[in-house]
Amino acid sequence: MSGRRPKQKIDGWVVLDKPLGMGSTKAVGRVRWLFGAEKAGHGGTLDPLATGVLPIALGEATKTVPFVMDGRKEYRFTLCFGEARATEDGEGEVTATSDARPTDEAIRAALGRFIGEVEQVPPAFSAIKVDGQRSYDLARKGERVDLKPRRVTIERLELTGRHDRDHADFVVDCGKGTYIRSLGRDLAQALGTVGYLSALRRTAAGPFREAAAISLPKLEALGHIPPLLGALAPVATALDDIPALASRCACSTFNSMENPMSITAARKAELIKSYAQGNADTGSPEVQVAILSERIANLTEHFKGHAKDHHSRRGLLKMVGQRRRLLDYLKVKDNKRYDTLIERLGLRR
Repeated sequence: MSGRRPKQKIDGWVVLDKPLGMGSTKAVGRVRWLFGAEKAGHGGTLDPLATGVLPIALGEATKTVPFVMDGRKEYRFTLCFGEARATEDGEGEVTATSDARPTDEAIRAALGRFIGEVEQVPPAFSAIKVDGQRSYDLARKGERVDLKPRRVTIERLELTGRHDRDHADFVVDCGKGTYIRSLGRDLAQALGTVGYLSALRRTAAGPFREAAAISLPKLEALGHIPPLLGALAPVATALDDIPALASRCACSTFNSMENPMSITAARKAELIKSYAQGNADTGSPEVQVAILSERIANLTEHFKGHAKDHHSRRGLLKMVGQRRRLLDYLKVKDNKRYDTLIERLGLRR
């Protein structure tokens, strides 16, 4: 990275295909520099040895980061049997070995134990804080790190291929806070052996998918701001996956229904146009509150006929809370804009 670029009012999401060997913080810094954005953040850390979808929020999009952080993730990973590593990926030193190699049948039989709500001990080499220090800093110093088990949700775990008896490929859909390195370690142990992740790729994070991701070299090749803007997704894209429960709900009442929370692309564009605070605005508090209000209204109507749909009710409560936080922020920032928005949407103060 060289030279300074003038800071610009850039609002939106960049779906970066993070390269192997680069940390998430460095990737965010590079993208922020390319766009000259005033603010930047990301929607979920990827380890340096992982590749794939790293959603990067610029400007006003940083206010929607919690939606993506809370969203579901999808990964493809390769588990290498026969060696345990200190980092539980290919970077660390070997800490144990085993000659045992599971069969495909044994692997498939064990997968069910890791689906649903499961307890998982995070890797010692992780960013979790222990007495104010990062766990990975303590582990690098050779100190013993005892992390407490955490409950995480895994919705899908499937064996997708087998290169040889030492390796197996998997796909996993999971919730916030799931460590795939820990999943690989625990699965290998359940199969009577040891193992570590030799490859990890994130293919989805919240509403952002691998197909929409752009590589860093392609972003850098665009060079200047006008072409770069074509790689930006609207701020409101982060709201597309809230709560992403209805389409996955196992309730029979939902099996033949569309997501009641969704709104059409045309309607979303109409709301953005109506509530935008400028020509390029896709994510001001007004726009976000308007889109959330539309979805809240859709779900409220849905509950009139589906009172027992508790999955979507949790999503409704989440959206109402986020709308309240956005309104509180706007009230402090600009009370006049707050009053105007409340009146337009007919919301209670």
